[in-house]
Amino acid sequence: MPTTTTCNGVRRRDFLKAGVIGGTGLTLANYLKFAAAGEVASKATANAAIFINLTGGPSHMDMFDLKPEAKSEFRGEFDPINTSVEGIEISEHLPKLAANMHLFTILRGVTHTLGAHELGTEYVNAGNRPLPSLEYPGYGAIVMKELGGNGNIPPNVAIPSSRQKTGYLGVQYAPLNTGATPKPGEMFSVRGLKLSGGLTIDAVEKRQALLQDLDKTFRGFEETNQLVKGLDKFGQQAHAMITSPKSREAFDVSKESPNFQKLFGESSFDQSCLLASRLIEAGTRFVTVELGGWDTHQDNWNRLKSRNLPTLDSGLSGLLQGLEMKGLLETTTVFVTGEFGRTPKINSRGPSVGRDHYPRCMFMLMAGGGVKNGQVIGKSNADATLPDSKGFSPDDVAASLFHTLGISHQKEYHTDTGRPIMIVRDGHVIPELFA
Repeated sequence: MPTTTTCNGVRRRDFLKAGVIGGTGLTLANYLKFAAAGEVASKATANAAIFINLTGGPSHMDMFDLKPEAKSEFRGEFDPINTSVEGIEISEHLPKLAANMHLFTILRGVTHTLGAHELGTEYVNAGNRPLPSLEYPGYGAIVMKELGGNGNIPPNVAIPSSRQKTGYLGVQYAPLNTGATPKPGEMFSVRGLKLSGGLTIDAVEKRQALLQDLDKTFRGFEETNQLVKGLDKFGQQAHAMITSPKSREAFDVSKESPNFQKLFGESSFDQSCLLASRLIEAGTRFVTVELGGWDTHQDNWNRLKSRNLPTLDSGLSGLLQGLEMKGLLETTTVFVTGEFGRTPKINSRGPSVGRDHYPRCMFMLMAGGGVKNGQVIGKSNADATLPDSKGFSPDDVAASLFHTLGISHQKEYHTDTGRPIMIVRDGHVIPELFA
């Protein structure tokens, strides 16, 4: 996936190398050590989630909230088209998503006040407005803590990396970053799950046998030391993951049937969505996929119609259809958002016009996990500058995301200092999503 730069100079690049977990340098064994299971209510509809992060701030007025009757300085260049749900229209450059509108729901009139990339990103990746005194954990960390692991499959995976933080929960809940994106028809593996340098499964088994012999020497010490016993337990899980065909094959998109692969294009985003569906099927609890390039202060319409919208249209529609085809959409929540929208009023800087940062009105998408698909919830005003009424906050959408997974957003955790912190401090579940 290409590296991009936002207008404030922050590099959009993968700081996290292949197989390094959450930028912490954790080994696979240490990563698994901390992937302990939590509790989830039996009423949960979803048991996994996919978060798609549209970094840069996608334009709501040119995608899912067009205003064809607005004044020319607001309207933009794109026309709306009908969708598979009568009465709902979206951009003409999203024809595949239009044909699959019945598989997802549009939230319009989502609103907040953080117009800087990093603050906005932190907000929508955690569902809590950032505070200088506290770092909130992202969705993946919460889901990993509450739902735990599923056999030898990593519970929290980011393709290729994630902007979500682990916050006060600690680095033990960080995602396993793939560090790269798959290519069509090619075997894809992650460092740490791949045997490299000529190492064979037999060699790994011999090393494991040697470690077991050494363990006998220190068994008396281990029996009195909980930390060492824990390290041994999760070290064995790391060994099992590496030597497990199921785990290695979960990352190999070339194993998918030709008919299923046809749902996806050849872009990095398409193939990342294909991998996300495969990981969910294998038992991963939370997958993050990133698609950048939405910071369109200039050349807005050309960039959207020639690159961004076709890429999103292909990958996201393929993901939704693929999850439905495999019977996974009802048990998988899909959440799509950027950090904010873009100014309804077109800017006039330079010969190539565009739209600027605008958090006061934006869109989000949700699907699966008990969400009533095929509807629009919320509304913006005539020129999409504000919600038509109160609107929804990122906190509300976060609370609703956790609700689909049977996790109460009002549950309290405690920091290392004993401070009680609610999972989502100010949000409320949006009832219309489930009506």
